[in-house]
Amino acid sequence: MRAGIASLRHPFMRHACFIALTCVSLAQPAHAGLFDDEEARKRIEQLRTDLGEAGKRYESLNRNQLDFVNQLDTLRTDIARLRGQVEVLTFELDAAQKRQKDFYVDLDNRLRKLEQPPPEIKPEKPKVDPAAETHDYENALGLLKNSKFIEAANGFAIFIDAWPQSTLQASAHYWCGYANAQARDHVRAAECFGKFAADWPSDERAPVALESQVASLEAIKDAKGAKAALELLADKYPNSEAGKRAKLRLKRK
Repeated sequence: MRAGIASLRHPFMRHACFIALTCVSLAQPAHAGLFDDEEARKRIEQLRTDLGEAGKRYESLNRNQLDFVNQLDTLRTDIARLRGQVEVLTFELDAAQKRQKDFYVDLDNRLRKLEQPPPEIKPEKPKVDPAAETHDYENALGLLKNSKFIEAANGFAIFIDAWPQSTLQASAHYWCGYANAQARDHVRAAECFGKFAADWPSDERAPVALESQVASLEAIKDAKGAKAALELLADKYPNSEAGKRAKLRLKRK
């Protein structure tokens, strides 16, 4: 033990120990630095991989969102088309029921006349041909159902002029407005819808006609007329769905 301590006191031995300790101390940071660099590279590569996967997921989500928007637009178009078809079919059913009722009323009247003594013979005025009236109306309605909007609009206009006393005048005006709107003739559409709402205000389609008139007036940039129609709709039919929408629009202006 004393010999070992004595040897450390020798200048050469002290120098050798110092060199050895220095090498050990330098080796440890170098090893740690090498380990840290390797770990950092691994983390960078992992981050790059994660970033690439995130980008792919973002592109996939973006494509899915575009597909969803396109599908939503298609559904809206289909819904609008189906609503139009439902309106046409509903009206056809109502018209058929009304014609059937009119037929039985007419038949009853004829039977009553047969039971009474013959009246004094007087010159008769030319009678309206119900078959021709019905034919003209249903011809225009058939064109509308086949999406021939220009032809349908003209057909309804001819019917309106040819049969002024017809019980189908209200519906002819309504569908004339609808056909003209679909044909982008918004001037005539606004006139037909306005005439319908003015002459048949108690008809359940009157609020819808006014709302459609607003849309046509806006299409031809008639802001004053559109506002007046909106105010009339909101004031006259406040509890209808169209009237509620009109009140909301007026509040925003």
